[in-house]
Amino acid sequence: MNTETAKQNKSFFNRFLDGIEYAGNKLPDPAILFLLLLAMVWVLSLILSPFDFAEIDPRTGQNIEIINLLTGSQLAAFLASMVNTFVTFAPLGIVLVAMLGVGVAEHSGYINTAIKYVLSFTPKALLTPVLILVAIVSHTATDAGYVLVIPLGGVIFYAAGRHPVAGIAAAFAGVSGGFSANFIPSGIDPLLQSFTQSAAQIINPDMLINPLNNWFFTSASSVLIVLIGWYITDKIVEPRLKDVELDDDIDLEGADELGNISATEKRSFWIATSVMVIGLIGLFFWVYPENSSMRAPDGEITDFQAPLMQSIVPLIFLLFWVPGILYGYLSGGYSKTKDIIDGMSKSMGDMAYYIVMAFFCALFIDAFAKSNIGVLIALKGAGYLQALDLPGQVTIVGIIFLTAFVNLMVGSASAKWALISPIFVPMLMGLGISPDLTQAAYRVGDSVSNIITPLMPYFPLVVVFCQRYVKKTGIGTLVSVMLPYSIVFLISWTIFLLIYWYLGIPLGLQAAYEYVM
Repeated sequence: MNTETAKQNKSFFNRFLDGIEYAGNKLPDPAILFLLLLAMVWVLSLILSPFDFAEIDPRTGQNIEIINLLTGSQLAAFLASMVNTFVTFAPLGIVLVAMLGVGVAEHSGYINTAIKYVLSFTPKALLTPVLILVAIVSHTATDAGYVLVIPLGGVIFYAAGRHPVAGIAAAFAGVSGGFSANFIPSGIDPLLQSFTQSAAQIINPDMLINPLNNWFFTSASSVLIVLIGWYITDKIVEPRLKDVELDDDIDLEGADELGNISATEKRSFWIATSVMVIGLIGLFFWVYPENSSMRAPDGEITDFQAPLMQSIVPLIFLLFWVPGILYGYLSGGYSKTKDIIDGMSKSMGDMAYYIVMAFFCALFIDAFAKSNIGVLIALKGAGYLQALDLPGQVTIVGIIFLTAFVNLMVGSASAKWALISPIFVPMLMGLGISPDLTQAAYRVGDSVSNIITPLMPYFPLVVVFCQRYVKKTGIGTLVSVMLPYSIVFLISWTIFLLIYWYLGIPLGLQAAYEYVM
């Protein structure tokens, strides 16, 4: 690539980014967006309520009827139920409970030590795939990957004699581009499942969806993202960076972080991890007997009446909480019980914005369901798609690409899914496509474009990490580095999902159990 071509490409990327940034800045904050959508639902319910529709409501067997939410009785009911609508909003409790456990593990240093420990003994030949794998796992603990794995990616690549920006790119691709690829259940699983279940219940009020309804797919996707990310890093990104000279005054203080794991920290980590493993083994023997109290009355494990299925979020909480406390006390990070509470409080402080967003989201989803507008859109959309007679594969691909595009401007995974799940899930249920598959398609689209949008909150931070080694690094530079990951992830992951679906491989826990049985 000559200099003139490089300048033209950079100019193109900058113009593209300027357009995305301009469009994204025109959108209101997601919390306000839900408030505006609530008002829109009210107005639409008033306009549409006088009309008769031919579509049959599958819940009642009668013609669909739009409920006017602006009548006196409906407004009175809205005010009377506002508090209950918020506090019973399924995603709220699920996310907060899970994050209480993660907060303790993160605050004590257990998660950071685990990440650094794995990266510290990685052979150079496997540096890239292990870095990407650790990056994928790190987003289990929310921000840990962004603030620890990504900068360490640069440090360990530099220490290995490789280009540090390539290390940062590989870690960023794993943390954010592979956001929905993880073999360890995390808070995002029950969060998205709760929205999916609420959306599916617009059509079928009795439908229940397993919190791990995409777990097998996301686990298999981890292998895909690691292999593809490995190839892109070593064969595309790093060769392109070979002519990008590093600054002479690189700050190497971060290099000490890689090996800065004391004997006390190692001992504390292994004791805490061993206790966690013992706990998991104990859980297995608790669940294994056919008459286990963790099974449903009929002996099923994955039945929604089984205490095990109802305890997935508390188990995620304990999975982080117990080893986090042990590590904290053994390593000296915790000296009193207040330190534990401080860790939990900090995690709740980080969730303050989510709680605000959840308030308006709960009101919008409740109004959207009560008005029957969601059912009408779903039925008409399903009828339109059926009239087009498009293959299901085309519909799924459309969801992936649409989500990837919207993600350039609305970065929050939960906010986007809360907006579009009440439409997509019921619509595709009308075409015989399961909510699990629809959610999996959404997760693919939501992940692949994270790494090329400056509207993603951590994108500027990654630019700063790159500037530690190359001061002239800008947003356009980072996008040009990350674009190969985004494009190849989008294409390959979409094909992978279609093959996965075509072969009938289970997407999640419940489907896998039924498949085996």
